[in-house]
Amino acid sequence: MEDKKEVKVETVSVKDAEKQEPEKAVAKDETAELAAQIADLNDKYLRTAAELENTRRRAAIDAEARARMRAMSVAEKFLPVMDALDAALKHTPDDEGILAMARSIHAAFDEVGITKIESLGKVLNPALHNAIQVVPATDKNAPNTIVEEMQPGYMFGDNVLRAAMVVVAK
Repeated sequence: MEDKKEVKVETVSVKDAEKQEPEKAVAKDETAELAAQIADLNDKYLRTAAELENTRRRAAIDAEARARMRAMSVAEKFLPVMDALDAALKHTPDDEGILAMARSIHAAFDEVGITKIESLGKVLNPALHNAIQVVPATDKNAPNTIVEEMQPGYMFGDNVLRAAMVVVAK
């Protein structure tokens, strides 16, 4: 017996092939155009996200700087109080009330990061010291060395709140 197999043959004309190729070309053009739009939008998104992150970072830095400036301003207001306490201690060094107040203010200064600038015996540093008087150098004092502190200076972290007023050997 013979098997009968049915075979279908489609006929394709040249005209049909010409119709399909421009459609494929149009689809490729649209795909390329859409891919370019996606790349452009992705680039814009990434740039916007980076700009937003930079803005947040700048805002945080600005807020920190403002807070630091406010703290420095408040700290500067307390320096005359500390000077008055130091003067009172020089006048009456055994007064327990004045000693207690001085210890309390020193502890508060330490807690917030205000430190006294050490001057006596140090070499003059114009960033930290303000030389208000010059005396001749002696065997005990090398030239350009601080021999007396007229008013103490204070630092707030790395910033000078007030330079120390000093007498320097020349």
